[in-house]
Amino acid sequence: MDPAQLGVRLASSVIVPLVKKLFVSNSFGAGLVDKPVRVSALVSFRGEKRTLTDADLRKIAAEIVRRAVRAAGPHDPLLQDEELAVVDALALTLHSIGDLDLDDLQAVQLGYENLANNLYAVAGGPELLKYLSEDAVRVYSDVLRLACLHILNFFTQRSHFVARTLVEQSRQLDTLISAVDLLIERAPSRTAEDAYFEERYCSYIDKKYGRLTIYGIDLNESSEWLLDAAYLGLGVMESEHQHVAGPGKADPLRVEAWRPQRQSVEQALATKPAILLRGAAGSGKTTLVQWLAVTAARQADLRGQLAYLFGLVPFVLPLRTITREGNGLPSPEDFLRAAGCLIAGAAPHGWADRVLTSRRGLLLVDGIDEIPAEEREQARAWLRDLYEAFPGNRWLVTSRPSAVRENWLLEEGFLEYDLMSMSRSEVEIFVKRWHSAARADDLLANALIRALRTKKDLGRLAVNPLMCGLICALHRERRGFLPLGRKDLYEAALSMLLERRDRERSMHRPGGLILPKEPQVQLLQKLAYWMIRNGRSEMRKADAIVVLADALLAMPYIEDSPESVFRHLLLRSGLLREPVLGAVDFVHRTFQDYLGAKAAIESRDIPALIGSADRDQWEDVVRLSVAHARMDERSEILEGLLFRGENEPEIRTRMYLLAAACLEHATELPVDDRREVEERAQALISPEALSASNAYELVQAGPVVLEFLPGPDQLDDPTAALVVKIASEIGTDGAIGVLTQFRHHPALEVRGNLVEAWPRFDAEEYATEVIGHVNPQGVKFSVQSDSELEAMAKLGGRSRVEIRGNVNLERLSDFPNDAVTELAITWEHQDDGSFADIDLSGLQNFRRLERLVLAPCHGLVDLEPLSVIESLREVVIREASFVRGLEKLKGVEVDCAGVYG
Repeated sequence: MDPAQLGVRLASSVIVPLVKKLFVSNSFGAGLVDKPVRVSALVSFRGEKRTLTDADLRKIAAEIVRRAVRAAGPHDPLLQDEELAVVDALALTLHSIGDLDLDDLQAVQLGYENLANNLYAVAGGPELLKYLSEDAVRVYSDVLRLACLHILNFFTQRSHFVARTLVEQSRQLDTLISAVDLLIERAPSRTAEDAYFEERYCSYIDKKYGRLTIYGIDLNESSEWLLDAAYLGLGVMESEHQHVAGPGKADPLRVEAWRPQRQSVEQALATKPAILLRGAAGSGKTTLVQWLAVTAARQADLRGQLAYLFGLVPFVLPLRTITREGNGLPSPEDFLRAAGCLIAGAAPHGWADRVLTSRRGLLLVDGIDEIPAEEREQARAWLRDLYEAFPGNRWLVTSRPSAVRENWLLEEGFLEYDLMSMSRSEVEIFVKRWHSAARADDLLANALIRALRTKKDLGRLAVNPLMCGLICALHRERRGFLPLGRKDLYEAALSMLLERRDRERSMHRPGGLILPKEPQVQLLQKLAYWMIRNGRSEMRKADAIVVLADALLAMPYIEDSPESVFRHLLLRSGLLREPVLGAVDFVHRTFQDYLGAKAAIESRDIPALIGSADRDQWEDVVRLSVAHARMDERSEILEGLLFRGENEPEIRTRMYLLAAACLEHATELPVDDRREVEERAQALISPEALSASNAYELVQAGPVVLEFLPGPDQLDDPTAALVVKIASEIGTDGAIGVLTQFRHHPALEVRGNLVEAWPRFDAEEYATEVIGHVNPQGVKFSVQSDSELEAMAKLGGRSRVEIRGNVNLERLSDFPNDAVTELAITWEHQDDGSFADIDLSGLQNFRRLERLVLAPCHGLVDLEPLSVIESLREVVIREASFVRGLEKLKGVEVDCAGVYG
């Protein structure tokens, strides 16, 4: 028997009608007096007009107990005599409600647990339960507490009671009951076998995904760090192509008009049940999947934006793993086996189906880009079928940006988000955490942060967690000296991982296999290129050994067997890992692309590079091959890309832009070849060619596009706005140089796009270089962080301001209040997931404020502080729970659409 579960298995719809019979209805006038009334005056089983007899009261108690015991499931019921004893005890306890010397307000303030304790004491205390078994006592205790919870909620719902006296208490009780009902929905009666396996499975997930590799750490210290310390919540932006202009678009201050905004990935996941997340290699997609899986498995500290994980069971589904055997995509009963879960065989029959049917699944589908392109439509159909067959679960699907088309899963109900590059502050946080985990000197961390701030070429590389980790490791290993450029960075990383690490740490044992760096690179290249040619990010161990055996025929100086060499590369290179038994992959896809590109150039497989350049899995390979190639080979690759673009119109934009992106890695190239590539790219980005339809492709081409974007001269207003949008979405520091050219542009749409781009860049730098120069006439300035609010204050404020996101509103007291005439504020959840009462006293000094928009306001909104603002003419409140002080606003138009009380 598990009586602790009983309290969460009786839904509100079951117990509320029974509890209401204990009390008189509102028609008796109990809620219409000025002061709270005695609880004894509300009960229906005493007084002159009693409607409930003692026998009726016992029947209610019996029904509550009966339903509670049945809800516990048939596997371990109470004995009949024990059940009757619990009924008697509960009936006596409920009867003691009429003896309470409390009024209804005091009862609510007491709380449901203390109310239960008081009733128990009044009813007889320990004497009441002396003949009950231990299980029966627990059942009595749980059922009594749940009844008291609904009793108090009944009090708060009486006429005028909530709005007059107990706004906050009522909100808390409603939240608690909603949580109880949510848990009932997500935790239906389970067998002991299900419960035991689920606990074991969650422990397995916690251990498997609770650590990350940290590159460059000394092996006699640690090669991993705890996920809790490593995880860095990054920013995302909702993909704009899935939205159209909505109502209120003409009014830039209207909060209901959709605008793209940077937000935390946690915030997006908390508010959207199904998300397709696009992110470049190394941007943190897989780390996010691990963090979500571990957080859901632990079920600890799920407050605020993590509350949606309450009761969810994570299913980690890396597509490269579950499609490895070629047996098709799995059904729920095969999820664990396909993902390589070592305890899959212990799962009770039908367990996964029961979890998903009860809407408790957290499905984390990682790496759409890591399966061949021809298999992705099959994967889309599989996702659609699962989504329709098991509604109400939570979904996260990840992919590289170019792997699937826009709105790929939109019809299936998924919203698309783009994972943003790390901001300067996020990079600095990462560097400090890395050095802390590596037990490195703080002076070294500070030196690297200074270098990232001052050396633009280096700062351009630190855009995601992978590159930041490599930079940290190399900076530490080279004692402050760093290579510049992506190719040099990876070369240095390979040297550190394959050559110096083992030698300098005396890891070789007498008689053990010793491989110099170059043979290791050659062998790893073979594995990487096999995966790339076969459209895989993972290969079977048996296939890897065959590939190595063929390569070793050309290396007679290595006398060890292919199996021994494979084992050495797996254990000692630091670049390979065994995600599941019998399989191998690279620790990160970027290493695979880098080594595969090197192999393609050395084997002069340039036709394959050109022929596959339109496949997203080859995009980075083509770029890096240009870095590895000699000058004549670079020319051949670029000419091939231009030829395909010229003769295949459907991929022309992609080929020309890829050729332009390759120029970044072409350290030496004939002048004519470079000029032709630039001219083709320039033609795509000319004012005549720019359009919303090709803007997405331009953004995906990356920073190289910035060099070709036209300036504001001779551009019409819509084209100028589009150029600003493209540059801002590329989002690197180099984009600021482009955007500064438009900071004095007169068009409202251009100025609006410049302001909307603020969250993508360092707050202070962008404010100084761009925001401070934009003509504020007609523009609404959106502030989404404390740093932006501080930067705006330094600029002297602006007339039209919107504050949204996690901004500390107490800082408004330092804001130049005489500048603001129109202000919109969007409140976010507090850390515990609730909404606070709205304190507007900080706005009293905004002497020129004319219009105020508040949304949402799930708490008490007191408008009285606004009465001192003589200039105020309009207040708009959206989605508010309770508003007071309306009568204090003389001559102010108040729009309270969506206000509940």
